Amino acid sequence: MSVRVITFYLMVTEDSNQSEEKYINILTDFGFKKLLGTEPNKYLLRDFLNLILPEQHQIKDLTYKKTENLGNTPLDRKAIFDIYCESETGEKFIVEVQKAKQNYFKDRSIYYATFPIQEQAKKGDWNFKLSSVYTVGILDFIFEDHKKDENLLHYVELKNQDCKVFYDKLKFIYLELPKFEKTEEELESHLDKWLFVLTHLSELSSRPVALEEKIFDKLFAAAEIARFSPEERQAYETSLKYYRDIKNVVDTSLEEGLKKGMEEGLKKGLQKGREEGIQKGREETLKEVVRSMKLAGFANSDIAKYTGLSESEVEQL
Repeated sequence: MSVRVITFYLMVTEDSNQSEEKYINILTDFGFKKLLGTEPNKYLLRDFLNLILPEQHQIKDLTYKKTENLGNTPLDRKAIFDIYCESETGEKFIVEVQKAKQNYFKDRSIYYATFPIQEQAKKGDWNFKLSSVYTVGILDFIFEDHKKDENLLHYVELKNQDCKVFYDKLKFIYLELPKFEKTEEELESHLDKWLFVLTHLSELSSRPVALEEKIFDKLFAAAEIARFSPEERQAYETSLKYYRDIKNVVDTSLEEGLKKGMEEGLKKGLQKGREEGIQKGREETLKEVVRSMKLAGFANSDIAKYTGLSESEVEQL
């Protein structure tokens, strides 16, 4: 009597991202708010902001405020900030991370700045004195009109026709991360080290020697995925997928749309034709981005945030 032996082999695979990444991607919603938007880690945000703020507005302590702000009437639009905080001396700080290029991001950041201005209004007699308002944009893209500008840090404030500061209590600071190209060996300033963390944290398998500073002790400990609770890990994976989906949809659609626009323009052989073709390609690109994000399950409010369209325009598309 013969016995046939059948052997089953069970192959267990792990998610490649979970097995490869030791630290979280700080540019995801979860990563950004966990490392810079929570009370236990507020000294990390303070340290980062003090590097880019003027000397007279250095922060000694800060308090997190609610991130959802409503207009003065039910008909007004609302603003949802990534991080909104206030210093011990009353300055207001909006800190936003923008993962994908948005046509009207500058407009949006100016609109957002109106909320901390309006909330300072006092009932009754008031002399209209305001505290300073800062909007900080940490961008994972380069502004179209900044592509030839080597500066990655941009300070914007109200000036008159002689380029003299007209009002010094409203400032916008934009940080274009893709322009930061220094390696670990090239890091010099404390700001360099922060930019390296913002750009490369999720790619690191161990803590670089250049970042062996006390301020980064808590950051690397808080960023280590192995220390997360099951709920935190799930929240991070969801946030990471969202981040990658947005990047993939936008990058692919822009590449295909601009290519199509250029081809149509070149066929006409005229400068006007090229411009019209490129414009048409961009319009088609925008439509394709909206369609793709809808199919991927993104909410209309999120699609509007990353495309610069209004929610009604997104709904129509």
